[in-house]
Order: sequence, then structure tokens, then C-alpha cells
Amino acid sequence: MSKPMPEKPTVDGLEDVWGPVWEQDGTYRFDRSAAGNRAAVYSIDTPPPTASGSLHIGHVFSYTHTDLKARYERMRGKHVFYPMGWDDNGLPTERRVQNYYGVRCDPQLPYDPAFVPPFEGGDTKSSKAADQLPISRRNFIELCERLTVQDEQQFEHLFRTLGLSVDWTQSYRTIDDTSRASAQRAFLRNLERGEAYQADAPTLWDVTFRTAVAQAELEDKEMPGAYHGLAFHRTDGGDDVVIQTTRPELLPACVALVAHPDDERFQDLFGTTVRSPLFDVEVPVLAHHLAQQDKGAGIAMVCTFGDTTDVVWWRELQLPNRAIIGFDGRVRSDEPTWIASEQGKALYAEMAGKTVFSAKKVVVDALTESGELIGDVKTINHPVKFFEKGDKPLEIVSTRQWYIVNGARDEELKTTLRKRGEEIAFHPDFMRVRYDNWVGGLSGDWLISRQRFFGVPLPVWYPLDADGNPVYDQPIVPTEDQLPVDPASEPAPGYEESQRGVAGGFQGELDVMDTWATSSLTPQLAGKWESDPALYDLVFPYDVRPQAQDIIRTWLFTTVLRSQLEADVVPWKHASISGFIVDPDRKKMSKSKGNVVTPLSILEQHGADAVRYWAASSKLGTDAAFDPQNPKQIKVGRRLAIKVLNAAKFVYGFPLPEGAHAVTEALDTDMLAELGSVIEQATAAFDGFDHARALEVTERFFWTFCDDYLELVKERAYGTATDATHETQASAVLALRAAIDALLRLLAPFLPFATEEVWAWTHETSVHRAQWPTASGLAAAAGPGAADRLGAGPSGLLAAVGQALIGIRGAKTAAKASQKTPVTRAVVAAPAETRALIERAAVDLAAVGRIADLSFTDGAELAVVDIELAEQPA
Repeated sequence: MSKPMPEKPTVDGLEDVWGPVWEQDGTYRFDRSAAGNRAAVYSIDTPPPTASGSLHIGHVFSYTHTDLKARYERMRGKHVFYPMGWDDNGLPTERRVQNYYGVRCDPQLPYDPAFVPPFEGGDTKSSKAADQLPISRRNFIELCERLTVQDEQQFEHLFRTLGLSVDWTQSYRTIDDTSRASAQRAFLRNLERGEAYQADAPTLWDVTFRTAVAQAELEDKEMPGAYHGLAFHRTDGGDDVVIQTTRPELLPACVALVAHPDDERFQDLFGTTVRSPLFDVEVPVLAHHLAQQDKGAGIAMVCTFGDTTDVVWWRELQLPNRAIIGFDGRVRSDEPTWIASEQGKALYAEMAGKTVFSAKKVVVDALTESGELIGDVKTINHPVKFFEKGDKPLEIVSTRQWYIVNGARDEELKTTLRKRGEEIAFHPDFMRVRYDNWVGGLSGDWLISRQRFFGVPLPVWYPLDADGNPVYDQPIVPTEDQLPVDPASEPAPGYEESQRGVAGGFQGELDVMDTWATSSLTPQLAGKWESDPALYDLVFPYDVRPQAQDIIRTWLFTTVLRSQLEADVVPWKHASISGFIVDPDRKKMSKSKGNVVTPLSILEQHGADAVRYWAASSKLGTDAAFDPQNPKQIKVGRRLAIKVLNAAKFVYGFPLPEGAHAVTEALDTDMLAELGSVIEQATAAFDGFDHARALEVTERFFWTFCDDYLELVKERAYGTATDATHETQASAVLALRAAIDALLRLLAPFLPFATEEVWAWTHETSVHRAQWPTASGLAAAAGPGAADRLGAGPSGLLAAVGQALIGIRGAKTAAKASQKTPVTRAVVAAPAETRALIERAAVDLAAVGRIADLSFTDGAELAVVDIELAEQPA
């Protein structure tokens, strides 16, 4: 592996030099046979990025954090299991395929084996379904497979360019056969234990994607709205009851009015009934603690279903279901049986088939005409629930869906999940509250079924009775050795395909699992659960789960849940949470906001080490601003990488004097003692998941080493300093080499390419397989007796002499003289203790300052009090 030292070292192109070498040599490969047992392994549950388009600078940021820890643990002697997965099923992939190829899925169409998409390379922007070519489900899935493979190849290229020390032989896809079998196996075991069930229930529904949405996938967006005052008529002849609503179009779905039980204004109304305006439907007035006395009129219209609070009221007050919104987001056309008046029926017929926005106008116009719209319409902005990947407000419809228990309705399970959270060390610890709050605020079990196409099929079929109706409470399931299965295209066990859809036959489940239902099993997928038990026992439970903060409620929680249900353990010991990347205006970078930066051009322009330095400078859990027009921190990182190359070349340029065997000089031992302290600080920081601190202490010392120590000892190392001896020269060279050897290893996780390049000049093996430096190892490299000299720690000599050197340089600068100008005489004043230190390195200070006569005197502070420059030639 060793290579000649170049005449002019450069950081440019090192990624192309060392990436192939690492791959060929298997530098980062997990050697399970050498690992032997679980204690010798450090396993990482790496986040599988979504394969739908391109990675952004936030991926570079967070994946670098993981890689820093992986490289550190590898150098500490651990066998690092560092796989990479690709999350390639789900809505993002489907949307990308639709836009990229100009197609949409129609499950009713037959498969076309010769199908060619209308075009390739869409701009990935939203396009109308009417403009997309309908194709069969199988054709659509084939396009999903094709495009995700292309995306994943690009992702891998970027991650390799970044220098991630991933073992690329340990990769998986969430849609491959092994992953589908694992996800289906876990579901069948959930079903067998009673942890998975299906139910007809109000469901959050995205009308664009025509699919159910889980609680964890919601986000609130501020939207304009308006309060409308509606007059409900008391059946006992009293004054009208005025309510305020932002959704008058749901008036036909009204099932009750609700007020807080302590609200004095409505005590006489509780237990009575009112009739709805326009539709004249009698509904009860009820009390419930969730009603807000200070919101609107203090009394709310309960509809099925306007929002999630309506669902709670409907369930807890045992109200009827009068849903009027269909799966397409439009008012259903079937006439409601609860509307008896001819006027109400006629108005509903006018609403039927319209979007909620058009239906709202119909109702508001009718209320205005009837005089039942009370007061002025008050415009507001209010939070509205959206699917995190959707662009239209969610509706709530009644559907049959599959669920997995999550503790929302089981206090014992909820308590257990809270305790599991306490067993995980969060880094930073303040991120733990997000997990606790999520578990405590769960309002329903985990909805896992999705009405999509590219995903892991739910492995169930249903028998059809004599009338051809599915018997949902008697699902047919496969055996585990039959997995993976696709009930939409394979017959149920014990049936033939000809019996599909026939009375007495079977019906396959068409829904697929939510992508999180597969991703929640990444420890199992990466560790080859059940298919390779020996590997699984080596890596599970994992050491760490690195991830972003915004998916604590989804990915982190659901992984803890699945591990609890299946194995009754936490899936990992640690959770490292990265912050976000924000733009110069401190806004989070995201594809939806259109402010993302694609990282490949940044890597090509500045180099991987420079970009890694920028990422490593931020602590876990801390947001970092990124300005692609002025990436200051990246430029600093590039300067550091270049300095590593040049400083190392300078050090290795000093030949080791014959017979050199020990570091003896005070300045040399003080420098090494200080470096020993830096090693201990960096080690403690990495152990505590504080890579930024490890970089900070290492970098600070490195610049001191280059700017002060190298300058101070170079004359002695050359053997040209006054009073220099063979022994003092040897001491300088040995100290320089011991220091650079340790510094390269300290910097290796941060600057893998530059450090590998330098290491190869003097070593046969990779720096990334070298032992992490230790203070005791540094003492051993310093030669006989060094351990005693370094054991007392740094005395402050290097810092004091460095300050004196700054003073001498400053005096020359003030005289407008070159730093090479000889000094006839110089006097340095310092407090007694500092003076005693500096005098121990007087030879080196005189040599670097070109001082013929250097003397010292007492002073209140360190300063050059007198200096006489030699006369400069004209």
C-alpha cells in the first residue's frame, strides 16, 4: 500500500485514488469470522435513504456524523457492522415514477409485457393524473423497480465519494425478496399474537393519493379559513343556538352539538335537541370535556368527520356515522337517509359530486338566502392537517384498515414502551422528550395498510361466502416458508387461481403495508433475521441507531415497538440524532420548500474531506446553516486537509538521525504531553458521541503544532541550531514523527482521504485499520524514559514559548522587517514561573527568531521589552 511521497501533495483527486483501493482491499468489510462474539462487534442500524430522486446536503451532513463514529470504533479495535439499505417502496417512489415516466397505475388493466413508457426523465414536478398514461399494476411496479435501482446507484456513488466507510457487501432493499419475507413474517406473528387486527373506523385520508394516512405522518399547515355563524333551532321553541364553524359544507353530516360540561351558558341545553339549519335534522346537545369554552361560540358542531376531535366525540358519545365525503374528496352522491325534508334533499342533491370547496359555497349561499347565516363571516388562519407528502387537506372517511397495537389503547404496553425509551441513551439527551411526548400522546393504534401499489403486500386472503361476499374475520394466511407472497397475483393456500372472485372461492388483499411497517424492521433486515441467525446474534441488539430528529415519532418509535412485540428488548443501546440543515435564512432545507442543495457538485468543487469537516463541526442535534454561495466552513476544512499534507511532508523531510532513540528535550516532551491530553479529550468526546468536540481539540492542537512547535524546532531538527547536538536533533525528529503519526490517526475519521494519503507514505496498511492513538502509545513512541517525563502532563512550556515567538514576530512586523531578519539582541520579560519555562527552550526560540543574544528578565506579563534588529542589506 505504501506509495512514494509526491513532490507537491494535493487533496484534488484523492477520492478517485483511495475509494477503489479501500474497496479492493476490503478495508471496511465486516469480518464475521474474526469478530467471534457480540462483545467484539460495533453494529449500526444505518438509515436507509428513500430512493426517490436525489440526495441533498442534509444527507451528507447526517451520514457523515454516523461515519465519524464508525471509523472511530473501527480504530478502537471493534469489528464494525456498517450496512446500507435503500428504502425504495412507498408513496415517494410512486410519485417519482408517475412524473418521470408520465404514467399512473390502473389495477384493472391487463399486463403488457412489451410496454414502453411514453417518456423518461420527467422533471419530477406534480403532473395531472389526466395527462398520465394508465398502465397495469405489474407494469407500474416494474417501472418502480427500474427507477429505484437507477437512483440507488447514484446514491451509492455519492456516498462513496463522500468517503462513507460502509460495508457495501451488507446492503439491502426494503422491497427485495428477503425484506418482503421479513416484513410479512413479522406481520403474521403480530397477527398470531393478536397484535395486528383489522377494523372499520374513521380514517385520515389523502384524497390525492387515495390512501389512508397514519397519525405519525401528519403535519399541520397554516391555511386561510373563515368562521361562519350557523343558527340551530331549539325543538322546545327557545332561542336559536348559534355555533361557529369553519366547515359549513359538513352541515348535512352533523350528528350533535357539544359544549364543555362546566360552561354555564349551556347548562339548560344539555339533554335537549336542536334542528340543523337548511337540512332540518334533529341532533342532541351534549357535554364533553374536550369542548373549548373560549373557541368560537363555545359550542361546537360535531360532524362525521370534520377533524380528529370529531372522531373522539363520535366514539366516546356513541354518535351515529353520517359521513358524506367520499374517497375522492367529493360529496358522495348517494342520498342520506337521515335527511327527511324535501328542501334538505334538494340542497344535498345540489352538493353531490362537488369538491368540499364547491359544496361549501352551495351551503353558504343557501344559509345567506334563508337567513340562518348569523353575523359577518370572520376570516382566520388556522392549522389544517395534511399528509406530510400531500398538498391537499386530509379528510376523514370510514374504511376497513389493518392496525398494529402501539399502546394507545393499552396502558400496560404504553408503560412498557416508555420504559424501553428510558433504556436508550439519546444523544443529545434532550431529544428523549420527543419520544416520551409521542408515546404519551398516542390517540390510536398504528394504521399500517395503504391503498397503494409499490409496497410489501399484506399477506392475507379472504374466503368468499356463498353469495361471493368476503369473510373478513376469517383471513387466510400463508406459512412462513411460503413467504414472500403477493395475494393480488397469487392464489390463496388451498385454492386455485380460477377460484379468485368466485362465490365459495377467495379474494386477495390488495392493500400494501405502510413503508414504515417495513422500515421499522431495519435491524432485522440488515441483520438477516431468521435467514442468517448467526449473523443476527452477532449484531442484535445494535449499538446505535443514527437518524434525523423529525422521524423520532415514526422510525425510532415504530422500531422500538416492533422489537418489543417480537423480542421484548430495545433494538439498540444508543440513538444519535442529527440536526437539520437550514438555508441562510434559517429555514429548514427540504424538497417541498425548493431550497435543497444537491451535494455532488459541492464535493467535486471542494473535496470530500472539506465537506466532511463542515458536517463534523456541528454537534448532534444542532441545526447548521449552509450557504452554497459562500461555504466558509468547507473552505476552512479544505485548508486543514491541505495543511495536513504539507505539514506531514515537512516532518518526513527530516531524516531520522542514526542512533536516535529517545525524546529528551523539554519542549519536545511538553508538546507530546499536551498531545497526550488531546488524545484523552478526543477519546472521551467520541465515547460520548461528541464528534464536534473531538474535532475541536484535535484541530486546535494541530494548528499549534504547525504554527508554533514546527517553527520552534525546525532548526534543531535540521541540526543547524546553535548548540544543537546529535541527541537534541534526534529528540526533535522523534517528537515530530510521533506527533504526526498520532495526529493523522486523530484526524482520520474527519479527513479520511488526506490522512490515508499521508499514512501511505510511511506505512503498508491503511490508517483506518490502525489503532486509535493513546497517551501510553505516544510515550512508547517517544523512547526510553518518556513515560515518566510525559506522565506529569503538559507544563505549559509550548504555550509560553509560542507566546514569546509571537512577540518576536510582532516586533519584526512593527519594524517593517522580514521575519528572516537577524536579531542582534532581544530581551523577553515574563513572570518568574513563565520565565523559567521559556528559558528551558531558549535555544529553539533563539534559532527560530535568528537571535544572536537572547536574554530574559522579570516582568508582570510576557512581552518582548527590547529588541535590536541587525542592519538589513540595501
